Amino acid sequence: MLALGKSLTKALAARTLAPQVCSSFATGPRQYDGTFYEFRTYCVKPTKMNEFLENVKKNIHLQTAHSELVGSWSVEFGGRIDKVFHIWKYDNFAQQTEVRKALANDKEWREQLLIPILGLTDKQESEITYLVPWCKLEKPPKEGVYELVTFQMKPGGPALWGDAFRRAINAHVDLGYSKLVGVFHTEYGALNRVHVLWWNASADSRAAGRHQSHEDPRVVAAVRESVNYLVSQQNMLLIPTSYPPLE
Repeated sequence: MLALGKSLTKALAARTLAPQVCSSFATGPRQYDGTFYEFRTYCVKPTKMNEFLENVKKNIHLQTAHSELVGSWSVEFGGRIDKVFHIWKYDNFAQQTEVRKALANDKEWREQLLIPILGLTDKQESEITYLVPWCKLEKPPKEGVYELVTFQMKPGGPALWGDAFRRAINAHVDLGYSKLVGVFHTEYGALNRVHVLWWNASADSRAAGRHQSHEDPRVVAAVRESVNYLVSQQNMLLIPTSYPPLE
């Protein structure tokens, strides 16, 4: 019995001293900042895009009176094109709850914005995301186009793939052909998903920069490491709407 007790004590001590897996990408720093971003996608009926954009431009102030619109874009290339994409910022979930209550009691918002949107769209999609701790939300230097790249990573979370992913993103940033606007990690929606939003002066400058990056050994090495944790990826070219705060 005494021998068993000593063995058990040693085993517990070994477990206590075992190294812990950690990553600069993920959970610690993020949990101290309650700020999150809602990615709201509107799938607009194909013949109703102009009407949708005109109505939102006219009445979006009814919603921005309650919450902050980071940016708004329509999809030019990549997947379904009849889409409008908004990013909304909230300080925390309590604030979002209060915003929803205020909007529900706002007759003007319901009649002039909500009800028309419901009639002009097939569906809406929502994801809740956090900025990764090593990235700040940046504003573009001037008008341009945007690329939203969505990475579906392997299960295991940022502790598994976060460092390699960060090195791949920074390798592209260091080339300077595109400006990083933000890197967002999904909290509600498809998990292990990361959205990376880039700004480019034009679609042609983006294409030229991508060709350059494919020949850069630093980018190639970083991407080869990160792709080991990748399940799939997709991108969209986004055009700012006429009511984009990021501009």
